[in-house]
Amino acid sequence: MTAASTPPERRTRAIRLGPRSWLALVLVSAVGVAGFGWPFLAPPESALNAHAQDAPWLFAGLLVLLVAVVAATISESGLGPKAVAMLGVLAATGAALRPLGAGTAGLEPMFFLMVLSGRVLGPGFGFTLGSVTMFASALLTGGVGPWLPFQMLAMGWFTMGAGLLPGPDRLRGRAEVVLLAVYGFLAAFAYGTVMNMAGWPFMSALASNIAFSPDASLATNLARFLAYCLATSLGWDLGRAAVTVVLTLTLGTPVLKALRRATRRAAFEAPVTFGDAPR
Repeated sequence: MTAASTPPERRTRAIRLGPRSWLALVLVSAVGVAGFGWPFLAPPESALNAHAQDAPWLFAGLLVLLVAVVAATISESGLGPKAVAMLGVLAATGAALRPLGAGTAGLEPMFFLMVLSGRVLGPGFGFTLGSVTMFASALLTGGVGPWLPFQMLAMGWFTMGAGLLPGPDRLRGRAEVVLLAVYGFLAAFAYGTVMNMAGWPFMSALASNIAFSPDASLATNLARFLAYCLATSLGWDLGRAAVTVVLTLTLGTPVLKALRRATRRAAFEAPVTFGDAPR
């Protein structure tokens, strides 16, 4: 068989999402959108705005429960021992990579690993890996707080999105690496933006003219939020995006090959059977 006629490689999935898992993901994502975006969704006269300083804590507690429900639902879809081992190794590696650039202009190499892992192992594994990695890294760096559930959900989205990119079985080589680099660049900014939405309501409106104001109109708060992003996180987001792109373009090909080789050897979808050894 010639190289031209070789059938496309079929991606091995460590976790196959069933209808219940997809439903759980959709529901937790909907609540997450409300948790991140409530300052723009609630009208000025809403009772929610009367508790602007309490709402992030409420959504944080709710997201903890919902992320746990999603993880349990995905586990019921067939998270076998091989997938658990792979999840543990990648989550530990990602958690170890995060402190390397913590506090230095947003240089966070873990995002590069999350993109490539989500691409190879699929959206179900990607969401679980992103959430678990962020939780593990928070324990490692002492970054536990009301922002952690938002970080876990945002990283789960970020990694799951890589698993939903087109051409998982056919696209290979430089074209795939460029696709992942572009996705990583855009997703790094998206992650920073949604995390700004989670922390922005904590600012007191009296402390700054870029803080969230419950009494202001939607247009005014959008302008304040844009100014907040430009003033506080643009440098971090740019550093995160640049590091993700550089690492993806330089190390993407060998890391993708290593991940695919590991998944083939793990044979996640192969049933465990017992029988006589071949003669």
